Parts: sequence; structure tokens; C-alpha cells
Amino acid sequence: MQRDHREQLNLSWQANADAWTAAVREQRIESRRLVTDAAIVQAILALAPTRVLDLGCGEGWLCRGLVEHGIEAVGVDASAPLIAVAQQAASGASQYRVCGYAELQNQAQQLGRFDLLVCNFALLEEPLAPTLNALHGLLAEDGRLLIQTLHPWRAFNDVGYRDGWRVETFAGFGEGFAQPMPWFFRTLESWLGLFSDTGWRLQWLQEPLHPESEQPVSLLMLLSSERN
Repeated sequence: MQRDHREQLNLSWQANADAWTAAVREQRIESRRLVTDAAIVQAILALAPTRVLDLGCGEGWLCRGLVEHGIEAVGVDASAPLIAVAQQAASGASQYRVCGYAELQNQAQQLGRFDLLVCNFALLEEPLAPTLNALHGLLAEDGRLLIQTLHPWRAFNDVGYRDGWRVETFAGFGEGFAQPMPWFFRTLESWLGLFSDTGWRLQWLQEPLHPESEQPVSLLMLLSSERN
């Protein structure tokens, strides 16, 4: 079943590439428009990196935004259709590469080292330890890892507050989404345990709030490597 979920996750990003691109570029997703896009950009700029790797970059919006602030940005994603549309809109010191998480270690030499690694709503699989272990090899000296994910206390809904697979139907994101997307939900305890097991130390945690409900929308977590 795990293999089926991972295959469905990958296939959904191939099938939904055009619909996702439109949803992002037309700002159809309220949580992104009101909260999370600005939260990740502000957190990155506060760290003042010179070279950033955007893991699971999608259609490239974050890399394009960072380039406008004079930051060299590299985006990787396992979805070739998403990388294709990112490359079409590329400008300045941004570059994109088709690369899944399982390929990071093999492509580390070509990718180089980064002051900051960013995973913005991109850690959706169940077995994340191999990915988090591989990321140490992409860090420059004193480099750090910044993760934004759905806030666990908002995302578990009526299923119960426990780890497990969930399904994103993309309802309200506009037309064209051909396949639902399975994703793996983690409690806060599980996130922190995963970091400890893979050699990452939490430096700070932020909880961006919705401006109207004042409820937490996401978790932002900055981590440093205990191996570098």
C-alpha cells in the first residue's frame, strides 16, 4: 500500500501540473494568498542566504521571487511537466532541474552546496528519513534547512490526531485537477522525532496565523545540521 500511495502521489503531480500552475499563478488558494507565501519569503529573506535550493519547487514561483531579491535560486521537482513550465518563466539567477528526492544524493555534485534548503509544503511522503539524511550533503558550512508544512493541529480534521495518509482533492482550487493527491500527515511529535533521528536540530518554530480567524495555518521550522 505504501508503494501505491507514493506512486499515486507522483502521478498526481504529473497529471495536475497545468491545473496547479494556474492555481498558483492566479492566486486561487486562499491560505497561500493570505498567509503562507509571504511567510516563507519573509523567513528566507530574514536569513539573508546567497544561494537557495527549493525542493519540490513546482512551477517555480518561489525561485522567481528570490531572484528578485538578488538570491541565486535552484529549484528541483520530480514532476517534469512542472519543471518545464518553471523553465519557461525562468529569469535571472534561477535554474531548474527534474530531480526526485531519491535522486538528491546522486545529483549532489551537480547541484552544489547551498546556504539554505527550503521545503515549502513539499515533504508529502511517508518515508522521509532517507530524504532528510541526504540533505546534509547539500549544505554549505553553517547552512540550514527551512520547512513549511500544514499546521498539524489544523490539518487532521475529523480523522484523529495520528500519523497516516490523507487525500487532497484540490476542492476550491479551480478546474482541471485530474487526480486527487495522497499525502502523509504527521503530528508535531512525529516531526520533531524525525528531525532528531536524522541529525537535525530545531532552531526555531513559527506558526503563521490566518488574518481573520487568527488560527494557525502552517508550521515554519528552521533546522541546523548536527553533522556538518
